[in-house]
Amino acid sequence: MKKQSNKIRIGVLGSANIATRSVIPAIKALPDVFMLYGLATRSIEKSSLNDDYRLVEGYENLIDKEFVDAIYIPLPNSLHFQWVKQALDKGIHVLVEKSLACSHSEVIELNNIAENKDLALVENFQFRFHPQLKYILELLSNKAIGELRYLRSSFCFPPFPDKNNIRYKKELGGGALLDAAAYPVKISQIILGKEIVVADASLNSNNGFEVDIWGGATLKQSKGNLRSQINFGFDNYYQCNVEILGSEGRIYTNRIFTAGENVTPSIILETKENGVKNIELKPANHFINMLEYFREVIGSEKLRQQEYLENINQSCLLQEIKQKANE
Repeated sequence: MKKQSNKIRIGVLGSANIATRSVIPAIKALPDVFMLYGLATRSIEKSSLNDDYRLVEGYENLIDKEFVDAIYIPLPNSLHFQWVKQALDKGIHVLVEKSLACSHSEVIELNNIAENKDLALVENFQFRFHPQLKYILELLSNKAIGELRYLRSSFCFPPFPDKNNIRYKKELGGGALLDAAAYPVKISQIILGKEIVVADASLNSNNGFEVDIWGGATLKQSKGNLRSQINFGFDNYYQCNVEILGSEGRIYTNRIFTAGENVTPSIILETKENGVKNIELKPANHFINMLEYFREVIGSEKLRQQEYLENINQSCLLQEIKQKANE
C-alpha cells in the first residue's frame, strides 16, 4: 500500500491489552493524522482478535516501508531491542512501550540508529500528556506551594492472579524495575530536572520468582539539594501517586499515571494560607494526546533530539537503581 496522503500509516506489533484497549482506539480517534494499516500477530490461527483489524501474520511482515511509516511496539521487554532495531533499520519511526530496552547499552545502540536516520524513537509514558500533569507543573511554576523541597511517588499494585504473567518472567524482561519503577523515575525527572542520580536503592524478590517484585530508591539532583523517594512493585497495596512538598504547602494526586478517559482527576493543594483545596479536572484521553505528540516528534528534529535524551536519561537511572541495589 503506497502512501497517498499526509496521514501517517501506522502498524501495531502484538495484541497486548494496552494496544487493543487503549492505543488502537486512540489511533482510530485521529483519522486525519493516522491510518491504521494493521496489527501483526505471531499466528493468525491462534489469534483471538476480531475482524476490527487487518491481521498480519509474523511481526517481520508488517515492518515494511511499503506498508507503514511508523510502528507501535507493546511487546514484552525482552523483544523490544530486536523489533525496534529492525523497524529503525528499515527507516520506520517507532513508538515503544516502556521500558525501551532491557539495558542501557541497548538503548544507546537504538538511539544511535534513530538519530543517524532522523527517525522518531519515543518511549511511551502517556501520563506525560495528561492535563493533570500540566496543571501540577503550572502550580509549581506559579509557586503555589513555595519553593520545591521534596517529592514522593509510588506505583504499586497487588500480585497478578496469573503467575505466568510476563512481568514474572525473567526471560521476557520481567520485574518491577523495568515495569512499575519506570513511572516514578520518569516523573522524578520531569519535576526535579534531568540531572539527577541514584543515591540508594533496593530490589526485592519473593514468592519463588526470579525477578525483582518490589523495591524503592532515592533520587537526588546532581547539582542541587532536592530529592525524590520512589516506591514500586507487584506485591503491594495499589498506589499510583505523587506528592510534592514545598516550603509553603504540598500537592498530591492519587492517579497520576493511570487517569483514563473516564477518570476525573483530583489534585489536592494544601497550603498554610488557604488550607486544603480539592481541585477536580476534566477527564482526558492521554493516549490520544500521546499520539498527537508522537506525530509532532516525527516532524520535528528538535523534539526528536529531546526524546533521544529522554531515552538515555531514563535507562541510565534504571541501570543505576539496579547497580545500587546490588551493592
